[in-house]
Amino acid sequence: MAKPVQNVVLVGPMGSGKTSVGRRLACVLKRDFFDTDFEIVARTGVAIDYIFDVEGEEGFRQRETKMLKDLYEISNIVIATGGGIVIKEENRDLLKHNGFIVYLSSSIEQLVKRTAKSKTRPLLEQSNDREKTLRDLLAAREDFYQEVADLVVDTTGKKLYSIINEIKKGIPK
Repeated sequence: MAKPVQNVVLVGPMGSGKTSVGRRLACVLKRDFFDTDFEIVARTGVAIDYIFDVEGEEGFRQRETKMLKDLYEISNIVIATGGGIVIKEENRDLLKHNGFIVYLSSSIEQLVKRTAKSKTRPLLEQSNDREKTLRDLLAAREDFYQEVADLVVDTTGKKLYSIINEIKKGIPK
């Protein structure tokens, strides 16, 4: 029996389109939209790279878990998560049991292109080889994305509305 759909949660690597797709999907579904990274910035009043500098990645991941729990207190919303949210087992358990999870996958080439001008991605900012970093991150996280996903949508070369329609068709009624 399919679980009743409340929240639609987007997971995937940085640059896969979670925020762009999430915003538009929320409008189409007539739901509120939340981005875990934006919410962390709003709550702390500082940029994510500052949190990484001061608290390290582990400190950021703890804030991410807390934010996910807080957002799951709200029903019928669309949530875009940070690319690394699947690293922690606690987060994967939360994801799997509390929403309809859509994994937005993408080619490495598209991820490199979409993140090329970004100055707000700490794991890329510390790297001299963005493509290698993205490959390594995806290799480390791919199984986790697949583990939590109720639906996988490849965003490579697709227009926003095509992605939205694929997700809409996949959401159980």
